[in-house]
Amino acid sequence: MTLRNDAAWGAVAAYYEERVREHGATPWGVDWTCEPTQQLRFVQLLKVVRARGAFSLNDLGCGYGALLPFVRSRLPGPVDYLGVDVSPRMIAAARQQDRHAAFHVSATLPRVADYSVASGVFNVQLGFSPRVWRGYVKDTLRELARASRRAFAVNFILPPRPGVEPLEGLYRTRPATWAAFCAGEFGAGVEVVQGYGLREFTLLVRLPSRAARRGASGRVPSSRTAP
Repeated sequence: MTLRNDAAWGAVAAYYEERVREHGATPWGVDWTCEPTQQLRFVQLLKVVRARGAFSLNDLGCGYGALLPFVRSRLPGPVDYLGVDVSPRMIAAARQQDRHAAFHVSATLPRVADYSVASGVFNVQLGFSPRVWRGYVKDTLRELARASRRAFAVNFILPPRPGVEPLEGLYRTRPATWAAFCAGEFGAGVEVVQGYGLREFTLLVRLPSRAARRGASGRVPSSRTAP
């Protein structure tokens, strides 16, 4: 996977390196305002998991690994978890939190799992143009689809309410844009989750079988590793 502007991956990594250096393994270290809203987002993302027993989960943009203990506390089956982040400092913090879990420094997912999630990975646009950022979103969604057998989930910030001055530097969008992209690109069933108290939405993207995906396009979507 690569952004259309290769410099963007370095900018994303540098941004989160500074956040975790300043705030440590806390919600502020991954640019969330508090733990309750961070966990509220986890609740929405995990609605994508329909496993009653053991399952595997990729966490793209895992930060310091806050999702893993939440998964273990909320879902009944054992989880084969892999956390991936572009920030080496984030991954070091995650390994300090849980020395037995698997964490990996990368912009791509090195395995296929039953499910994949990505929380907040599209929010901070870092001055890149809308065209470049839309390319980044598409690349990331394709990577999540490639690395997921059953489904994946992501979240986005909604546009501000009328009369509210938006914060600069954030990427905001409406559900229809990316729900349609996922339905068309992957032949997926897409559920939009919103109205959970935050100015955002979550997409639950349920994929056809990998055999069906190959039959539709000749191959399962692949990606390139970012520099």
